[in-house]
Amino acid sequence: QVQLVESGGGLVQAGGSLRLSCAASGRTFSSYGMGWFRQAPGKEREFVAAISWSGGSTYYADIVKGRFTISGDNAKNPVFLQLNNLKPEDTAVYYCAARTLWGISGRLPDYDYWGQGTQVTVSS
Repeated sequence: QVQLVESGGGLVQAGGSLRLSCAASGRTFSSYGMGWFRQAPGKEREFVAAISWSGGSTYYADIVKGRFTISGDNAKNPVFLQLNNLKPEDTAVYYCAARTLWGISGRLPDYDYWGQGTQVTVSS
């Protein structure tokens, strides 16, 4: 089992920034990569960004490309999501997730462990 805990969410004005963190514990050696997803009220959970521990590859959803940055060293250390130039439509609960399969993915079913989420609210 891998336990994930997110932090860093909050209330910010449009154009502002936040830095989310995801700390992993447990069988972290089984993780080959991490992802960030978000879910707004009344909407389905959607992919935001992912990172692979194999080569450090990153992958972003088009809607956040150029504004959000995912970073991390390995499965044992926290994974970060830097959110810049935030927009009201970025308001959502942000979740981190760990996958135990090789490669990088933006698909929810490809992730095995999930955190409880952290709320990000962007005011206009």
